[in-house]
Amino acid sequence: MSRPGLEPGDPSPEAGNSGGDPASDPAGDPSGETERRAAELRQLLNSAAHAYYVLDTPVMEDPVYDQLYRELLRLEQAHPALVSLDSPTQRVGGAPAAGFQSVEHRIGLLSLDNAFSIEELEAWYGRLLKVLDREPEPGDGLPALPLVAELKIDGNALALSYEHGLLVRAATRGDGERGEEITANVRTIASVPLRLQLEPPPAWVEVRGEALIPDGTFAAINNEREARGEPLFANPRNACAGTLRQLDPRVVAARRLDFFAYTLHLPDDWEGRPRSQWESLQWLAAAGFRVNPNAELCPDLAAVEAFFARWESGRRTLPYATDGVVVKLDDLRLQADAGFTQKAPRWAIALKYPAEEAPSRLLRLSCQVGRTGVVTPVAEFEPVPLAGTTVSRATLHNADRLVELDLHLGDTIVVRKAGEIIPEVVRVLSALRPPGASPLQLPLTCPECGSALVREEGEAATRCVNSSCPAILRGSLRHWVSKGALDVDGLGSKLIEQLVDRGLVRSIADLYRLDAALLASLERMGSTSAANLTAALEASKAQPWHRQLYGLGIHHVGEVNAKALARAFTSMAALASAAAESPDSLTAVEGIGPTIAESLQQWLATDANQQLLESLEAVGFSLAAGPSELNRDAAAGPAPLAGLTLVLTGTLPNLSRSQAAARIEAAGGKVSGSVSSKTSYVVAGAEAGSKLSKAESLGVPVLDEAGLLALLAEA
Repeated sequence: MSRPGLEPGDPSPEAGNSGGDPASDPAGDPSGETERRAAELRQLLNSAAHAYYVLDTPVMEDPVYDQLYRELLRLEQAHPALVSLDSPTQRVGGAPAAGFQSVEHRIGLLSLDNAFSIEELEAWYGRLLKVLDREPEPGDGLPALPLVAELKIDGNALALSYEHGLLVRAATRGDGERGEEITANVRTIASVPLRLQLEPPPAWVEVRGEALIPDGTFAAINNEREARGEPLFANPRNACAGTLRQLDPRVVAARRLDFFAYTLHLPDDWEGRPRSQWESLQWLAAAGFRVNPNAELCPDLAAVEAFFARWESGRRTLPYATDGVVVKLDDLRLQADAGFTQKAPRWAIALKYPAEEAPSRLLRLSCQVGRTGVVTPVAEFEPVPLAGTTVSRATLHNADRLVELDLHLGDTIVVRKAGEIIPEVVRVLSALRPPGASPLQLPLTCPECGSALVREEGEAATRCVNSSCPAILRGSLRHWVSKGALDVDGLGSKLIEQLVDRGLVRSIADLYRLDAALLASLERMGSTSAANLTAALEASKAQPWHRQLYGLGIHHVGEVNAKALARAFTSMAALASAAAESPDSLTAVEGIGPTIAESLQQWLATDANQQLLESLEAVGFSLAAGPSELNRDAAAGPAPLAGLTLVLTGTLPNLSRSQAAARIEAAGGKVSGSVSSKTSYVVAGAEAGSKLSKAESLGVPVLDEAGLLALLAEA
């Protein structure tokens, strides 16, 4: 993106034309005067761009900006050593990339939990008070904690990395742990500073924010595409996502993306660290970022609810899409104490506005069979535009939902997007039902293999229990090769369908019996792709034990639980022995409850699954922790607090609750959220609540922070 009057990638003036610039030298090493002039130009141009794009208060006429820009460009062309990462000439340039590299985020990008009503927001606040040990006494009102309300921008999350004030890397969110490195593209976004406006800057800073295409820009882009006969983008968010992954930064620049920053992470020892989310927003603005002006520091939950109500209609006047309000606990120290669930921070939530609804006519009922055999009914209806896209299908979840909706063929239904993403059927307009319309029901047999469907008593799901069902096999294979599991590149859904439909693969283990010649004969496969795939399959045998366990797709065993089980049981043999002989040892693992333990027992007791494990071992899988994993665990040393359970309450003077918990767990102890007679110690800080009172009534020893540190030192 550039200021008007100078398009990205404009050619420089004719070679050798210095324009009489007194600071220009002959080609070669620049003089001190030339260096000073280049630095001055960079500072002037960056300040002008910040005022124009971020503050919306231009301080320089466009022709003046263009003239100074061209002067800097001439200097840099004559003296390449003058080019720096923060030069405005570096916002766009270079040839298109061959692809994007996957990079690991320094600090992960978690998702937010959603609330779809004020009642759900209040329930979240109640849970937050509980985890912070600030629950009110019976009859008392809710304690007031300062909160920050920010409009939720419907864009694409980015992670920006700065070192010593310079932008060095930009990446997409990806899976939260790894994303795609798109620095060249993000440099084209004029509201992203190439250099922080801070002196001195921190050694590093991680900034999180949302890239977006404003509605007016989106409309102009689609008008241009329509005039060229190109397909139109469905909505601004999709257009933004596609733009960020363009291989040519010049295309990105032409689409004029914008960026709002909302979160930052700084070194623990940096003196200028903000103490609150509100201060963080002010810090970001001072550093040169565009921060959404429609944010508010709220003294209590009632103020948040008023903010949410005020913007329900007001958001429609904004030049960009927003679908809710993000609510964050203001105090960063309390955020650290509240911590995280497996997927999201406990101290923040997205309160969503009601989804847009639209009527349509139901055409038919189809069914999908998942990898666990669950049969999901799907409503197919006449296409209807909804929240920026055209939808024609919506999940109906299970047989109970079918009965609840009382769906008949030809019904007029009302559909919406749950969370502005997933289409769902809200209700039926039964008054418009055609005469003699037939009610819709789940089939009695599997639509894939014809086996009788089963619904266990007390379960909502209806399942196909035929382990040879092609749909179950396809789902199992897709899960096995997914990024969180064995991460096999090159084995997509289309290829999996071919392998299953042709009978070439009847189990996960069969993947490892395929040879390159056979793969090369398949549709859309050549010798190079086949060789790459066989190499990727072979390499996947070295994936860690917890990934192998997760890849098996055992019901209720997700990535986090698989890691916990793999740490406790270093092989499938050990896990199977525990499941058969001492089930209590399963539930003794942190995060593993009776439901997961029972699911493991059932899976391991199934003959077909035992045969699968034998087949995997036959093709080269260890189904056990490798030497590097065992050495890592051994290097961690003994667990001196093993068998001890500690409860944290209140605010410690130096350690956040998450830091204290991490040190306890590193020493082998367990951190619990509730006090009982089995609690070994309660660690109490300032404003300790009911947990301290309960510990005193039960005679549980109470430690302060110094006592905890002494206990850890003794351990």
